[in-house]
Amino acid sequence: MNNAVEGTGGAPGGAFAKGAARTVFPVVLAVSAIHMLNDSMQAVVPAILPSLQKPLHLSYTQIGFVIFALNITSSLLQPLIGMFSDRRPSPFMLPLGMVMSLAGMAGIALAPNYAMLLAAVMLVGLGSAVFHPEGSKVVYLAAGERRGLAQSIYQVGGNGGSSLQPLMTKYLFLPFGQLAAFWFMGVAALAVSISWFVSRWYKGSLAVRRPKPMRTVDRSLGAEATREGGGGKIAGYVWLGMSLLVLLTFARSTYHTAILNYYQYFYAEQYRTTIEWAQLPLFLFGLFGVAGTFFGGPLADRIGPKRVIFGSMAGAVPFAAALPYVPEAWVIPLFAAMGFILSLGFSVVVVYAQLLMPDHIGTASGLIVGLAFGMGALGAVALGACIDVYGLKPVFLAASLLPLIGLVTFKLPDLRKP
Repeated sequence: MNNAVEGTGGAPGGAFAKGAARTVFPVVLAVSAIHMLNDSMQAVVPAILPSLQKPLHLSYTQIGFVIFALNITSSLLQPLIGMFSDRRPSPFMLPLGMVMSLAGMAGIALAPNYAMLLAAVMLVGLGSAVFHPEGSKVVYLAAGERRGLAQSIYQVGGNGGSSLQPLMTKYLFLPFGQLAAFWFMGVAALAVSISWFVSRWYKGSLAVRRPKPMRTVDRSLGAEATREGGGGKIAGYVWLGMSLLVLLTFARSTYHTAILNYYQYFYAEQYRTTIEWAQLPLFLFGLFGVAGTFFGGPLADRIGPKRVIFGSMAGAVPFAAALPYVPEAWVIPLFAAMGFILSLGFSVVVVYAQLLMPDHIGTASGLIVGLAFGMGALGAVALGACIDVYGLKPVFLAASLLPLIGLVTFKLPDLRKP
């Protein structure tokens, strides 16, 4: 791993500076692998909940609070950590975050009650919060001129880890129970090892690959966006774009939470079957989501980010609206199509935010991946509470309207216009 990275110009010096515009694929792939391992550990939390519901006497509201504890810890801290890392880049934070997640996995495996489970889950979330802003910055530095492709590779790792949730539920936690979480301590240890090597490249690359301040001309995503430091008009332009991106990500992440964490219970009730049978459509939703994430970045390189973001949200609307009503035989093809379409804009939103705030990459990444997903965590609690009061089907009917918020994409600044 280390030799491969150094072979691409990982050491500081003239050769590295000449290659600063090139995409350093070994580094991008390594960070993507860490992202996959990190998000697979996060996926342990919703995956293990069906096997803990009866032993720990968890209500749907409590299940929502467990998801909330994970997401709010991993999300709301990200903008703060991103701002800190913009001021003082900290390569050591990559392995540190994975060490925290390792401790959290041990806590989940041993948690005897609801309170201890929440504490362990928050430790996993904290590890993720420490990793994500620095991970996004590493990808930005290693991307060269292929921002869309590099960000897609990075996000494919995360989506790949998340997509394992249904398989974990069916083949690990339902058969073997809570102690199966111990196996993921090995996953965390592997993530720590890879993070250590990446942090060495990151430290050596900061001097020559750091984004230039005050003025940025960015031709990524098939666009040219010229921004000068200062000026109220530019500030308004940036904050309008960031506000809309946060709203879009909130809507997407809340709906994604409804699918991954509550649909299995809806499926079992609607089609009079078991939670195990619900894991196949959920797995395909995640698997096709990985494919959509991968194709979304290169597609945005060609046609621009705004079109991809709009197509991703608007294209998911008819599938979301049909989901509560379709016969069981239609669930799998519908989930596959919706997973692909909804994920096309996943990585593009992050790159769009970085283009808007080129001098604050950690902050931009933290706001989108962190704050907006944290707001989605609030949606998880609200969904759980509403299911306890109103039942599963009415809540899913309401949640199916969330992709309509994608229409606000029309108000996003067009980065193709200088």
